[in-house]
Parts: sequence; C-alpha cells; structure tokens
Amino acid sequence: MNADLAVIGGVGFALEGLADEVETPYGRVPIVRCRMLGQKIVFISRHGNRHLPPHKVNYRAIISAARISGVNAIISTNTAGSMAGHPLGSIFLPSDFVEFTKCRPNTFFEDRAVHVDMSRPYCPRLRASLAEAARSLGQQVAEGVYVCAQGPHLESPAQIRMMRQFGDVVGMTVYPEVVLAREAALCYASLCIVTNPAAGMAGGSDLAISEIADLMNKCRETVGEIIYLAAQKIPEERSCGCQDALNNAAL
Repeated sequence: MNADLAVIGGVGFALEGLADEVETPYGRVPIVRCRMLGQKIVFISRHGNRHLPPHKVNYRAIISAARISGVNAIISTNTAGSMAGHPLGSIFLPSDFVEFTKCRPNTFFEDRAVHVDMSRPYCPRLRASLAEAARSLGQQVAEGVYVCAQGPHLESPAQIRMMRQFGDVVGMTVYPEVVLAREAALCYASLCIVTNPAAGMAGGSDLAISEIADLMNKCRETVGEIIYLAAQKIPEERSCGCQDALNNAAL
C-alpha cells in the first residue's frame, strides 16, 4: 500500500499505527502505517528502539524505505541547539545547511558520478506548508541555516563560536538525509524544535541531554499538530521541481 507522506521522527517524537517493515537494498526498516484525515502516512523512527547515535543511523535505508513506500514527500523532525538566541520550544525551519560530518555514506550512487543540485536543498512547497501550519497554532517560526555536526558528543564552546559564522542552529541528523532525499527526487523539509542554547550561549551553563529530551517531550503534541495541519496544506501538484532533481545530474 503506497503512502502519501513519510514522517521521520527524531528524539521524543513518534506516530502510532500499524507496525510493518520495508526491505531496502540497505537493510530492513521498521515503519508504522497510519492515517491523518484519510491521508496515508508512513512513520519511520530515525534512531530506532536502541536509539542509535547520529553517526550510526542508516540514512540510506530510511530514505529508501520512504521511497519504496511510494511517498513523494518527507517531513523530518529534528532537535536543534540555538546559536542565534531562538526561544526554547520555538520552531525552526532550515532553508539551507552546512555540515561538519565524517564517515557517513552520503549518496546512493557509488558506481558513477551523480551531482544533484543543492541550490534549494529543502522543498519550498513543504516548508511553506509547515510554516503556515505552525503559525496558525501561534508558534514562533524562524528560518535559516542548520549546521550539522558529527556528534555524538555535544559541541564545545569553541566549536560553536566557529559554527556561528556558518549558521543559526546546530544539530546532528539533518545530513545526509537532506541530500539523499534529493537524490531520491523526493520533497523534503525539516521541522526543528529548538531545545537548548548551544554550548557557551547560556553564560557557561552545562548542557544536559535529559533536559533536551524533556523539552522535546513537552513539544511532542505541538509537533504532531503541525504535521497534521501541514499534511492537509501540501499542494497536490509538485511545482517545486524536487521531482526533477536527477535531470542533468549525471556525467
């Protein structure tokens, strides 16, 4: 059964439904099938039951599972640390990214050179739907550049001072998801919850992962409502061009 939309869940977010599995060239991926006002949704937990660290997540399998499920759009949920004073619990929608990762397979094309255009890495159609949905719920929404760090440790204050020159928020999971979704010709957008000030941004206070998880848990219902509303607002016609990402990308 093909689905209309895939939702990739990060820390503290999940959708309930019928458990299933999808076999991909990169491994078997557990999924949950559910509906939102008649729309068929596939939910995929990014970290799984064991909560894999970011650098061990099988991103290719996740994106492959979404594509095999028949979707043409993916909404990803992510936590992020603010480097620009965003309020905790507010919504951040990346419009671009910078990455400082390593040892993460980042392409489906290992046998030939395929260079997808990343001028607009996040689907403007999906981002507009998410922004409208969040604002209709009275949520603060900011947009900008997501800096993806390798992890799994949190960043040092010196790293944050460097990364502030490149972006607005920092996290560990957007890359290579965003690139793989583009290679799969899928629309992709990230819904980030600002869960903490980045290291050194709160007067030298220590950061605790438990506090980040607690805040995300408090925001879980809001995230679900945003996705619920956004799913109804996504235009059926794919006028964004994401489906043409592989046109003229191969040498």
